[in-house]
Amino acid sequence: MIRIAAVGDVHIDRDVLGRFRPALEELPGQADVLLLAGDLTRHGTEAEAKCVATEFGGLGVPVIAVLGNHDHHCDEVPGVLAALTDAGITVLEGDSTVVDIDGVRLGVAGVKGFGGGFAGRCASEFGEPEMKAFVRTTGVVAERLGTALRDLDCDVRVALTHYAPVPDTLAGEPLEIYPFLGSYLLGQAIDSAPTALAVHGHAHHGSERGRTPGGVRVRNVAHPVIKQAYSVFNLAPEHVSRPAPSGI
Repeated sequence: MIRIAAVGDVHIDRDVLGRFRPALEELPGQADVLLLAGDLTRHGTEAEAKCVATEFGGLGVPVIAVLGNHDHHCDEVPGVLAALTDAGITVLEGDSTVVDIDGVRLGVAGVKGFGGGFAGRCASEFGEPEMKAFVRTTGVVAERLGTALRDLDCDVRVALTHYAPVPDTLAGEPLEIYPFLGSYLLGQAIDSAPTALAVHGHAHHGSERGRTPGGVRVRNVAHPVIKQAYSVFNLAPEHVSRPAPSGI
């Protein structure tokens, strides 16, 4: 059994430094890996990223992250990435990593993701150049996620995003902002490979549980939703080859 801890939208800055650390110190006894689903910082500054590194570095388990929209806000992404990677945190964007857990290979593919909406009520690549660029961005990001998932050589696949791949986990958010919270294209990418679990953040007022059209379990791990330092999900290697039973 692989134990996956996950949380997103922690929005770390100096004034919240230390909030998560007491629970994180117990992480090695609770989980084998920690996934961070974006919005790690408040405004995307290098200084805030160094606070994230202090909070989530040196935990005794691998830490794998994607960035969120907040982490891009101040256009200091290179500094943010450097601070995180210097602390041993693996940051994914259209690529993947494999972690060996007692002989079981856990593969994690990650992207930040982007918006666009969901089947029946989504933006299309039509009209103004700005709208075409918006939708094209999501398409490119989703394709990178799908390719990374399909190319993984592992026993269990997990998809890590910031934006939501399904509308289920947005329930509670205003319908008007669904197109800015995720895209069905991310869900299609996840369904293109035998994925066991997908985790995301971004939707602070959303719901925790969802499922892709192909049956992959999706969990919104935004801190305001799970209301704890992290949630833990148990996966067995057989999840890679068939839909898993409900119960996470």
